[in-house]
Amino acid sequence: MAKDLYEIMGVSRTASEADIKKAYRKLALEFHPDVNKDPGAQDKFKEVQKANDILSNPQKKAQYDQYGVTDDQPGAGGFGGAGGGFSGFNADSFEDIFDNFFGGGRQSKRRGGPRPGEDLRYDLEITLEEAAAGVEKKIEIYHLARCKKCEGSGAQPGSSKTTCGKCGGAGQVQTVQRTILGSFSQVITCPECRGAGEIIKNPCSNCHGKGLEKQKRQISVKIPAGVDSGSRLRVSGEGNHGEGGGTPGDLYVFITVKAHAYFKREDDSVYISVNLPYSRLVLGTEITVPSLSGKTKLKIPAGTQPGTLFRLKGKGIAHLQKYGTGDQFVEVTVAVPKSISGKEKKVIQELADLDTKFDAQSEDQMAFLNKH
Repeated sequence: MAKDLYEIMGVSRTASEADIKKAYRKLALEFHPDVNKDPGAQDKFKEVQKANDILSNPQKKAQYDQYGVTDDQPGAGGFGGAGGGFSGFNADSFEDIFDNFFGGGRQSKRRGGPRPGEDLRYDLEITLEEAAAGVEKKIEIYHLARCKKCEGSGAQPGSSKTTCGKCGGAGQVQTVQRTILGSFSQVITCPECRGAGEIIKNPCSNCHGKGLEKQKRQISVKIPAGVDSGSRLRVSGEGNHGEGGGTPGDLYVFITVKAHAYFKREDDSVYISVNLPYSRLVLGTEITVPSLSGKTKLKIPAGTQPGTLFRLKGKGIAHLQKYGTGDQFVEVTVAVPKSISGKEKKVIQELADLDTKFDAQSEDQMAFLNKH
């Protein structure tokens, strides 16, 4: 779930400027990359810096407390970015929503009626096993939804909107400009109601007349088998709700598959290395190897050479949006012990004394090199 900035800083929402400053100094010292070499310390340090940049600025802090976003955060829906990073997705829509919410100077060409909501982004990390088989994940998001207090009207409960007296509810007015070349008329967005056609004289105390508020929502996302890092899933209608009853945007879930401790993925195939004693390769054996779906038996023939690849058909990753499954490949390597007992050493020495094939091969090679 996306983290709250106050949680990142470890302070309450009523914390003073001095409390925030003190918390930042403590966390910055703890997680600074020059001091803390632990994995993840640098990411935590950046996270703390971003949180402090907003909470230490009175204007940005006020915007965040009200809407959960600020003008310079990456995306209209950017309610934090760590641990399931969650941010706005549509760059063009991003500019429009902040013009509306925070008093941008430019006139939106879409003003004057319902406006569609913004698309949002959520970064989700899953395991290789989950990517192979598919999984359903429950995630928590924050988005702009219809204000519960005023039910999206923007007016304080008990009051209502009134028709704009300047444009008569049209949302547009006609202006006439007289020049030496004659008179020119132009239709512009009504400056009184900003194109809405209605005036809110008593704005809702919760959403300040916007009709939208930040809300938390838990949703289930079905991850199909075969996804890989960079895969993008669209969840229709789970983005920000639109102003004036506009349709909601969509939620885009971006997938990252965590690196596995033992398996290596290449497209829809997976690879794993297994160390076996020299004797097992010489004599042959049957072993149990791990797979993404459990365990499976693998027969190693006598005389198997180190580096041999064995194929386990259908034990890899499901083909995304296609029928079938990739394969698993098992590479056999020799496990050479670093220390052995006296008895083991004696047996190995006896074996070495009996093994004359290598000496004969070496003599042939040397003879060849001497001739050349």
